[in-house]
Amino acid sequence: MITRANRAWCARGGWSSGIGPTSRKFWPPQLFRDERRASSDSSASTTIINGKPYPKDAWTNTLPSIVSYLGRNLHLQPGHPISITRKLIESIFPGYKFHNTLSPIVSVGQNFDSLGFPADHVGRNRTDTYYVNKDTVLRTHTSAHQADVFAADESDGWLISADVYRRDAIDRSHYPVFHQMEGARTWDRSKLPPGTTMAQTILDDLTTLPKHNVEVSDPNPTIIPESNPLQAEYHSIDEVEAASAHLKRSLENVVVEIFTQARRAAIIAAGNDATATAEEEPLQVRWVTAYFPFTSPSWELEVFWQGEWLEVLGCGIVKQDIMLNAGVGSRFGWAFGVGLERIAMLLFSIPDIRLFWSTDPRFLSQFSSTAPSAAGGKTSSNSGAADSGEGKHTFNITRFVPFSKHPACPKDVSFWTNSAFDDTNIQQFHENDMMELVRDIAGSSAESVSLIDEFTHPKTGRRSVCYRVNYRSLERTLTSDEANAMHERLREKLVETLGVELR
Repeated sequence: MITRANRAWCARGGWSSGIGPTSRKFWPPQLFRDERRASSDSSASTTIINGKPYPKDAWTNTLPSIVSYLGRNLHLQPGHPISITRKLIESIFPGYKFHNTLSPIVSVGQNFDSLGFPADHVGRNRTDTYYVNKDTVLRTHTSAHQADVFAADESDGWLISADVYRRDAIDRSHYPVFHQMEGARTWDRSKLPPGTTMAQTILDDLTTLPKHNVEVSDPNPTIIPESNPLQAEYHSIDEVEAASAHLKRSLENVVVEIFTQARRAAIIAAGNDATATAEEEPLQVRWVTAYFPFTSPSWELEVFWQGEWLEVLGCGIVKQDIMLNAGVGSRFGWAFGVGLERIAMLLFSIPDIRLFWSTDPRFLSQFSSTAPSAAGGKTSSNSGAADSGEGKHTFNITRFVPFSKHPACPKDVSFWTNSAFDDTNIQQFHENDMMELVRDIAGSSAESVSLIDEFTHPKTGRRSVCYRVNYRSLERTLTSDEANAMHERLREKLVETLGVELR
């Protein structure tokens, strides 16, 4: 379920991990610390990214195939589903400042330290994060810019949309590059109207927000001392109650709009009066408590969709230490994060995350931010603020129509993993390292990689695994020779790069 995926990345330190399930095996902290000396430099001493040279070192693990995605900026391409989704959410936040062109190359300080990540936090691992070098990474979340945007102090409310990069599983709902949106709303204690409190100011602002008619389940108290605590040193209970009410109304409006659009698009695509009864079914929405490194208390918003509860976004009251370190200690407020691919897949009924990166006209021509949908000229549209926060913008949500289904080419590979990490051995086998080899060799022709069998020898303790790699192009039929060549190259690189023993 999506909820498990998000909680996995909570452990790694971000708002959400993408779309669907993942079975992650985290390294213990001592392996993280030893990993620094486990990698060796490549022959080249520098790598060029966006025309700028960066020195390589033992931490460098960003491949040219990943660098090639920088600058694609799907969230800025007119008519692209990711861009339409971004604009739809932005339209629900009039008056907010939008940051959509921030560089994906950030410092370790921006990505981790500014948000209070412990030095041995699993999210810092090279197995999870793309390191340009020991001091520089490809951002793993839009939160990497949170402290800088707070420090600039240009607006009370802002949204950041950007591409983010993570080493992760290979399947239809995970990709090493995807898009997030980060948002925040804060109030400045030094600028409160005379005679008013912070709590009352926030509640006054709450009355200006649109009201929806969806019943939302929210059974838990705002503050749970043991698991969702108040930042008592900085905030009062009344302030947090007011800010949480403002946060929840704001984000409920986002979810209600998104799923209303998704339902309308589904009904239009069906072209069937019987399906229209789905529109009559009440939308089920609930709040659940959560943990994020940079907010407290924290929550996730879930929606019951197509038979299961889906985690849509994470949010919470911003840790005051972040404000203080950004030089805006007088500010107090909330923040949220959401994966744009997740929302776009729901809105447009796109079944495979790889499709977002396709340049095939058969995919791209199905979507437009202005043209009517193909179903009898009907559209699912919404009017909201344009990018500048002024004027009106119409969004057309069209369900994706598959244009082909090419046959899969499944190939299995079995091997003994290398032994436990020590001073003389190469790094312990990690599943994400194999995923990177598959991506580098097969690119988007790798549809999925799954562990189908594992075995531990009772006498030697050696571990044997068998993975199934499913090769399938989105745009044409792969020949057996093509699939065999990619798989043979993978077998060679597993031995050469990861030190495994093939079976």
